[in-house]
Amino acid sequence: MRDAQIAAAFAGERQGGDFFDSIRVSTNRVLFGLLDVAGHRAENETILADAQQVFRELGTELFSPVEVNEADAMTQLCVQLNRTIMEAAKGVHSCPAFAGCYNEDLGLVFYVNAGHTPGLVRHGQEVSELPATGLPLGLFSHATCDAPLIAMEPGAALLLASRGVVEAKCKEEEFGMQGLESAFQQAPIVASAHDLCVSILNHAQEFACIPAREDDMTALALVRQRAT
Repeated sequence: MRDAQIAAAFAGERQGGDFFDSIRVSTNRVLFGLLDVAGHRAENETILADAQQVFRELGTELFSPVEVNEADAMTQLCVQLNRTIMEAAKGVHSCPAFAGCYNEDLGLVFYVNAGHTPGLVRHGQEVSELPATGLPLGLFSHATCDAPLIAMEPGAALLLASRGVVEAKCKEEEFGMQGLESAFQQAPIVASAHDLCVSILNHAQEFACIPAREDDMTALALVRQRAT
């Protein structure tokens, strides 16, 4: 990527339905996403495969034109992913999802948060949440999501974490959004996007005294490098 990095990492065995991907869809746009398909991974292979195919093929079709309304394209992608998940599951199947398109020229991210844990954006030491803009995918055939945008200043970072990270437990206490935000604030942004993901997962694992047995622990980060 130009003046930016994107990476994802996971901890432990892949048991749940976490799915992440990123793909260049034009000369100046990169599409990325993190989905959390309900149920065990072995039961979700068809759903995951169909969702990835739509994410890549339709994503490229929608975002490749030079002149494109990125907010509208993101909403259309969300609608089709929702339908694909329901068709592959042959019915209702919850799938919280966060997907975004990063415009390298403008430093903008157009995103949808379909019932996923909030995305986090860090500018300096200030961290802000990107809450849900719609319901989880796979529940209602005609559900839609709004697609707002966030400006990524040079040196800023966007972090996505799966439910397994937020729900990491020690006794009855969860790592939670507070723990996630604290770990994000402490992480060195100058590190690579991959190092940022690993740092977040390490914090969650160090907190947890009960190993995750059902949920995957996945982190995805987009880091815009500082101007030199």
